[in-house]
Amino acid sequence: MNKNSISSAQEPDFWAPRLCFRDPIPEIFEAAELLNQAVDAHLVAGGRCDKAGELIKQADMQIVWDWTDSICGPEKPEIHRRRTVKGAPKTLCDKEPNTKRLASRKLELLLIKRDGHQCRFCGIPVIHKKIRIAMRKHYPDELKWGKSKHEEHAAFQCMRMQFDHIVPHSLGGRTDLDNLIITCGPCNYGRLMGNIGRTIEEFGLIDPRTRSISKTNWDGLERFLKC
Repeated sequence: MNKNSISSAQEPDFWAPRLCFRDPIPEIFEAAELLNQAVDAHLVAGGRCDKAGELIKQADMQIVWDWTDSICGPEKPEIHRRRTVKGAPKTLCDKEPNTKRLASRKLELLLIKRDGHQCRFCGIPVIHKKIRIAMRKHYPDELKWGKSKHEEHAAFQCMRMQFDHIVPHSLGGRTDLDNLIITCGPCNYGRLMGNIGRTIEEFGLIDPRTRSISKTNWDGLERFLKC
């Protein structure tokens, strides 16, 4: 732990329970609005148009990428604040583990209906991968998506819809409606250390299932598929 981390760890609220790893930055919501406008422009035009392409490019903000990487990149003590929790499982804890990790499409739809298109931890808008794939067919240059995360569009990388296990699947967590929530990519991958997911308690995160779900007008850009 470096000097800055030690200094932060001495703050009274450093180890206090928190909603998410990092509060969202305003630019994430600005990027979401730009993508919203891009979809509107695309629908009005009835297909690909320069205005939509330019808006998609504007949403690819370096500051958004930096926020994402600070959480789901290498572990940072001042952000992840991982602590030792007595009794926390270190290996698979189920005697008969549920081997199915990915949610079925039916389960995905139930989760979206319940949680909406927003991260249950940090509250940022999220976008299902099918939307990214559909939009990229029309805007392959503007919506970049390469082989490494550094080659991915910052907003779509940040707002990737995830179906996250509260009790990690690698520790025996079930792939069911009770144990799954919708999150963004950073809030999901921020708990992955090595090949094993860690519990929310180890990061001091408040269980999002104990909080009410906020309703928003964000539709995850689903209306793009109407064109």
